[in-house]
Amino acid sequence: GVTRLLLTRIPFFKEIIVSSFSCDSCSWSNTEIQSAGRIQEQGVRYTLTVTSRQDLNREVVKTDCATARIPELDFEIPAFTQKGVLTTIEGIIDRAIAALEQDQPLRRATDQEVADKIEEFVSKLKQLKEARSPFTLVSLGVGTAPSHPGDDFLSFHLLQVIDDPSGNSFVENPRAPQKDEALVVTRYRRSPQQAALLGLELDEKPADATEDLRNEVLQFNTNCPECNAPASTNMKLVQIPHFKEVIIMATNCDSCGHRTNEVKSGGAIEAQGTRITLRITDPSDMTRDILKSETCSVEIPELEFELGMGALGGKFTTLEGLLKDIRDLVERNPFTLGDSSTAGRAEKLQEFLRKLQEVIEGKTEVHFIMDDPAGNSYLQNVYAPEEDPELTVERYERTFEQNEELGLNDMKTEGYEPETAPG
Repeated sequence: GVTRLLLTRIPFFKEIIVSSFSCDSCSWSNTEIQSAGRIQEQGVRYTLTVTSRQDLNREVVKTDCATARIPELDFEIPAFTQKGVLTTIEGIIDRAIAALEQDQPLRRATDQEVADKIEEFVSKLKQLKEARSPFTLVSLGVGTAPSHPGDDFLSFHLLQVIDDPSGNSFVENPRAPQKDEALVVTRYRRSPQQAALLGLELDEKPADATEDLRNEVLQFNTNCPECNAPASTNMKLVQIPHFKEVIIMATNCDSCGHRTNEVKSGGAIEAQGTRITLRITDPSDMTRDILKSETCSVEIPELEFELGMGALGGKFTTLEGLLKDIRDLVERNPFTLGDSSTAGRAEKLQEFLRKLQEVIEGKTEVHFIMDDPAGNSYLQNVYAPEEDPELTVERYERTFEQNEELGLNDMKTEGYEPETAPG
């Protein structure tokens, strides 16, 4: 068969997609509608009081998730039991009658009592649709007796309710843009159950500014530290597992190609300093994550090597990456391996670089020590949350000199407000 699609707009409503399928072999046809817009912010409920046969001709857009009810007959078409359709009030009743009559022959053969009850109910629906005889239908205490007993017109009050949590259903107002006294439109906030039925996720927690920062890369303008050309710096807040938050900053210069990255601690200075000792025994240790703050010093006793605080700045990398940065720092120093170096010093540093390369390749076992008085450095424990047999973390009280270097001795956080003169 052939399926035809039409994008159309319903006056005083919105755009919808009408799809129509027909089969030339068996003459079967089907028509469905889909909303061309998104799910609305609120659900909608249409309550129509039918008082004449003309009301049965009102156009209705009923989506898949809409519920149709006729309270007077205690009748309901649940959500997702019918496809979306563009029809009329009479068409909704027709579809209900067709669905109920579909399995009647089987019911008569298996359960005659149920079949009789359904047949009785279907006859009530047909009376509503066809209006062959006058009758009075009372709805919520409101009723109207037929003014002419022999009249062929339907004279009753019928309450028809269309409830759609997606907000995309519609009942025609033939008097638009004027108000329709017979039609009541109610907007409401969806319940969590209705939102889940529509596949929506409700974030019941209030928005957290810190959480937004974790999921966003911030960018600000700066100057390149090499050529002083305008450049941009990216900043990201990252949570390191089993540690704390850090701020990663990266600068790229389009003019000279200079690239740099730096890590800042996202928390305060710890109450105690931290001394981390790792015994490197396997090449896999080179893949451990490492956070070296700008206040951290590095020591490798077997190589008689010590890197003071402030060197290399703050870095968030792997152990291999940090050792390679140390190697590059030594190689690029013109006073150690350049023209200004002496033969004995150059030979000694070449020997140091050879041993350092063996450590990077996992051929030599050494102790890697990180000493951070601020307590903001970190070395990954691959056995977490269990203890790492090769990793030792010590907490210690800072000396007066260390507090002086960190600027803590002159820092006053309590009682710093100036005293006001009496009177």
